[in-house]
Amino acid sequence: MSQPAIEIRGITKDFVKFRALDEVSFEVPEKSTFGLLGPNGAGKTTLFSLIASFLRPSSGSVKVQGIDVRNISELRGKLSILPQDAQFQGNIPILEQIVFLACLGGRTRHEAEKEAMKALGLVGLEDKAKKGGRVLSHGMSKRLGIAQAFLGNPSVVLLDEPTAGLDPKSADTIRDLIFNHRIAGTLVISSHDIGEIQRMCDQVAILKSGKLVECADVGELTQSSDTVRMTFIRELTPEESEIVTKVEGVTGIELDEKFTYLVSLSSDHPREDTIASVVQGLAIAGVVARSVEDGGKLETKFRELTD
Repeated sequence: MSQPAIEIRGITKDFVKFRALDEVSFEVPEKSTFGLLGPNGAGKTTLFSLIASFLRPSSGSVKVQGIDVRNISELRGKLSILPQDAQFQGNIPILEQIVFLACLGGRTRHEAEKEAMKALGLVGLEDKAKKGGRVLSHGMSKRLGIAQAFLGNPSVVLLDEPTAGLDPKSADTIRDLIFNHRIAGTLVISSHDIGEIQRMCDQVAILKSGKLVECADVGELTQSSDTVRMTFIRELTPEESEIVTKVEGVTGIELDEKFTYLVSLSSDHPREDTIASVVQGLAIAGVVARSVEDGGKLETKFRELTD
């Protein structure tokens, strides 16, 4: 059995007037995309800070790649983080800032400059290389943060609220960048956007008031015999949605998120026949489903566990 990318054992974190985390234990599998969910104040950012060794736990331990984070220097170049409110210096060229961060990760100046220019190109900011951070919009700053988080292909990357505060188009750009930068290692994403976590992650841990209330595969948490998720390359027209609702065994269709629909099925009709009829009916109309998956909304399970 392979060693987990992150091992969290009995983590408790006390501040002066409250307990932020209370005996939290779980593992993040190697080479997975792992989500961290919880209401405001659940302890997500505190947990990220403990994993990155920005804070020390009151009790318990955290290991990354088998290394206790108290020995954080041994994780140089292996662990990277994009904090929720990452900011860049307004009067220093962003290229120099990325080069400096790459050097901190163990690269030579020449290697750092090469990596930094490649990273800026990947996020579409090469034309801003010699400008200071003050010229960056909020969306640009997020893209720059993604670039620095993936410098050098670290083994474990932590992304804390990577799309927070962005308009839908900018948020989609950031999600695409994350997908395009997926590494051979492990990605941990904290977000308030439950649909985003469901779409991007293999497994999820859910916190409530500093306690772990669930840790499981996303598929297990959303498994449902009466719902399928269908994703297309665009939104369906009203006429195309009507094709779905007219199929025998379909009781309804609902847009869940961008291009993804929840199709409700009746238990009185063979499930496989209903799904096949939906796919065939849309194909005749020129609409091909990119994916068809069992399950409902992760948000439903999230509310059940945290309300």
